[in-house]
Amino acid sequence: MNKIVTSLLVITFLIGFNACKDDEPPLPDNVAGFESTAKGFEGEETEVKIVLSRAVDAATPISVSLTPTQLIYNTEFTTTPVATNNVIALSVPAGQSSASFKVTKKAGVFLDGDESIAFKITSVGTPALIGPNTDLKLSFKAIISEGTSIQLNGIAGSELGSSAANSVFLDLSSNTQTPVLRNSWDLGFYGAADFRVIINGTTGASALMINKTDLATVTDKDFVADSLAIGQGLGKLSLIDDAKGDLTKTVIKEVSATDADNKVYILNRAGGAAAIPKVADLYKIRILRKGTGYTLQYAKVNDTTFKTLDITKDAAYNFEFVSLDKGATVDVEPAKDRWDLQWGYNMYFTNFGAGLIPYGFSDLVFTNAQAKVGAAEVLTTTATYDAFAEANLTGITFSTDADVIGSKWRVTSGGTIGVKTDRFYLIKDAAGNIYKLRFVSFHPEDGGERGKPKLEYKLVKKGA
Repeated sequence: MNKIVTSLLVITFLIGFNACKDDEPPLPDNVAGFESTAKGFEGEETEVKIVLSRAVDAATPISVSLTPTQLIYNTEFTTTPVATNNVIALSVPAGQSSASFKVTKKAGVFLDGDESIAFKITSVGTPALIGPNTDLKLSFKAIISEGTSIQLNGIAGSELGSSAANSVFLDLSSNTQTPVLRNSWDLGFYGAADFRVIINGTTGASALMINKTDLATVTDKDFVADSLAIGQGLGKLSLIDDAKGDLTKTVIKEVSATDADNKVYILNRAGGAAAIPKVADLYKIRILRKGTGYTLQYAKVNDTTFKTLDITKDAAYNFEFVSLDKGATVDVEPAKDRWDLQWGYNMYFTNFGAGLIPYGFSDLVFTNAQAKVGAAEVLTTTATYDAFAEANLTGITFSTDADVIGSKWRVTSGGTIGVKTDRFYLIKDAAGNIYKLRFVSFHPEDGGERGKPKLEYKLVKKGA
């Protein structure tokens, strides 16, 4: 009798289990499209990316046709991969959700800015499908975008790594995003008149000053490594740079023209989770002026000798960035007039009841404060995103604090995780163009993907 009852229970469970499986909704179509429908560039090379809704299970081919206007392939420009009969063959590797190609101007070619290329996605391998944004116009000049929808790529190249392995810089007027590995740099040297140096808040870096000027004499006996731990309730704001982008409040003091005034600093390059850094991972650094540029002295904490690196200012960029691992300058930010917003992980601050302390936040959005990009938050009780127009700009005050958007656009705890739908933002770029911008998704609970936030924006007023 017990065997019969047991068998009936098993059968009932299996029927119920299969019924539940049958009731599960199918996944939505996996569709492919360009990141935007229009893009401009003025340099020598640009990357064009096609993104899918989600990663593919097997390598998936994509074909893209190209139609040049006032250009001849292989005379004024070329592509990587090479086009055959004006078609570029791409493949999305298994486990990834994007593919890209590069467009390169030929050396010595002079263009007048009227040239463009029309790209079209003509086929996508099954089971993926062609989705929205099937067409892209690439202009060989800077453009002023009318707006678009875009998904930022905060995931590293393999797309199997951290959901915030990249910092992403976004230029609204050109519909261009630039993902950069956030651990690819350690120090940023200011390119304008002042002599200022920043540490890498995107890796949770911290630093403290030692009252010595001879790098060779500094050892782990000159400080307590525990004091460099920050985040999760530990640390002081004096160990990190100002979250609002105020360069007069950096950890490293302004570099003096008098060498004797420039002290040694201990740099913890990666923190944010309250971990006590290992002494072997810490660097000692000292920075001097050299003409209109800088000289960096650096070494591991207990090394008795040190290396030097000269850094030249470039006024076209906010900062020149240095990697201590490479002992060289590296590319990070685009030119200062070529980006408006930065998304990613960064050290910020919070209050656990005893005052403000450093805290690492994911999905922070900063504006380009050094280029005077302004921002303002608009609540939908004042005006809806769709209805907001140039006439609504009256009375709007733009702030150039870097953290106007910050973390205020989303909820990650204490409620429904997702984008806040009761607000949107206005962005005034360095050229005076004003865009309205709202976030669409960033987390599985709001229909998005962590590390790949979706947003949309539209031009409200063109700059003078």
